[in-house]
Amino acid sequence: MKKLVKIVVSALMTLSLCACGSKSSSTSDVKAGFIFLHDENSSYDKNFMDAAEEVCEDLGIEMVKKTNIDESDACYQAASDLVDEGCNFVFADSYGHQPYVKQAAEKYTDVQFVSATGDQAKTSGLDNFHTAFASIYEGRYLAGVAAGMKLKEMGETKLGYVGAKPYAEVISGYTSFYLGVKSVVEDATMDVIYTDSWYDETAEKEAANRLIKEGCKLISQHADSMGAPTACETAGVPNVSYNGSTETSCPNTYVVSSKINWRPYLTYALQAMLDGKTFDTDWCGTLDNDAVQLTDFGAKATAEGTEDAVETAKKALEDGSLKVFSTSNFTVSGKTITEYKADVEPDEKYEHETDVIKDGYFDESDVTEFRSAPYFDIIVDGITILK
Repeated sequence: MKKLVKIVVSALMTLSLCACGSKSSSTSDVKAGFIFLHDENSSYDKNFMDAAEEVCEDLGIEMVKKTNIDESDACYQAASDLVDEGCNFVFADSYGHQPYVKQAAEKYTDVQFVSATGDQAKTSGLDNFHTAFASIYEGRYLAGVAAGMKLKEMGETKLGYVGAKPYAEVISGYTSFYLGVKSVVEDATMDVIYTDSWYDETAEKEAANRLIKEGCKLISQHADSMGAPTACETAGVPNVSYNGSTETSCPNTYVVSSKINWRPYLTYALQAMLDGKTFDTDWCGTLDNDAVQLTDFGAKATAEGTEDAVETAKKALEDGSLKVFSTSNFTVSGKTITEYKADVEPDEKYEHETDVIKDGYFDESDVTEFRSAPYFDIIVDGITILK
């Protein structure tokens, strides 16, 4: 997920062997290694860790994890170390890890490597290099419906969003969230502030406070710390979080959270390894296979009728009658778009070369035709980027 980020993190590389509960003595031929950008203090990384630990325990697979691995040669070294320790499945959780994971795949051809949120596996020509993502834009849309119900209850129309970086994944996420809000509050507008970091609690808190001062009555985020939720709790402003519930820390303002559930993918890929089978070069999870989830709704901040509204939208997404990025749902410079070339094929110039408008909607994360990683990068009317 994290595109070419140069994040300064602790030089510490924490290596730990997961005993995996009662199955720690498994004689399985599969040993799984995991590379995490941060540690459990990051909601993004903890979401991956929880899934990896549970799946490895369920399948009786020994797990090795490395935390605080920067998006640099440190990732290649971590991958090499995991191979030296006997791992034949290596999974990295950040987009910026991708070139180093790919480099390791080129060297260690008998090991299966996965770059979560990556976009280069299909074009790499490598049999042992994989990417995976999920249609999280649908989960964010549903979270937007919940946010819209709260705005409607308050009689407000303006919301704010703390984004990490101006990449397609972030833009796709906040746009789908905004469109979910607009399905309830048609004249809603949204301000966005980028922090230029995936994990910076101070910057995220400052961004949320600025959005609140700008008159935003509800805040959401695509960033990995508790900075924005805690700012909202202090100010009494409703918050929609990401990658897990913040209700324990923010009981008065937490509404809901969307997240990717990585258990279905890890179960699928690791079970294939156990069975001696291949698994998809590029994989995209959905609402149907529970890879896209919403947490429980906040007890205090959720508007009445929210659960019913979200369930109605969810059923429409699942049966195909609702398309998040239907071109009838948004305009760009006052016009409905009828064609759009997105940057689907990865290249150094980031060229927009692929027409992704199909049957009246932007065909996001279509793994059968394009790729799993998002490529929606349009700034639609109603969203303002603050500097």
